[in-house]
Amino acid sequence: MRSSQRAAVILLVLMSVFLLLNTPLVWKWMYPIKFQNEIVRASQKFQVDPHLILAVIRSESGFKTDRVSKKGAIGLMQIMPDTAEWIVKQANLRPRDNQYLYDPVMNIEIGTWYLNFLLTRYEGDVTKVIAAYNAGPGKVSGWLTTEQWNGRRESIEDIPFGETRLYVQRVLYYHDRYKNIYDFQLH
Repeated sequence: MRSSQRAAVILLVLMSVFLLLNTPLVWKWMYPIKFQNEIVRASQKFQVDPHLILAVIRSESGFKTDRVSKKGAIGLMQIMPDTAEWIVKQANLRPRDNQYLYDPVMNIEIGTWYLNFLLTRYEGDVTKVIAAYNAGPGKVSGWLTTEQWNGRRESIEDIPFGETRLYVQRVLYYHDRYKNIYDFQLH
């Protein structure tokens, strides 16, 4: 086989692979949805974009209900127990037992209520909300006040905490992915 024929075959194979990888079926396989009913229910109850909830869950726990971080955050949405207690009181939620952060329904409700709280605090600015979900609203408000970060997506590299900077980038990436893949199924 001559080099021009070989190049044509390679190009044909690469184009076929690209077309195969760019199908909705492959994208849905790469970005699955677990707990869809619970996410949609919490999304509607607390008026939070379901794609944002999915992105946070994917980033925080990879949809693993038993995930516990080194710092002690628990469950799908990786909620700190102290924050969860505060949210349960504020939102007047009624957990069944003291292991409620491992319960996907309760964890998604608590995390989504908190996202709604942050969306209200930061006037719907998703980038600030994601940063506050990771670093805490006190830190983010401090960065904004001292102008260490202006809160915009275009200036994520100015976020003082490397962990938060990477977290915001990851959640925004997943948010965009889920929105492109599942735009109609979740509404």
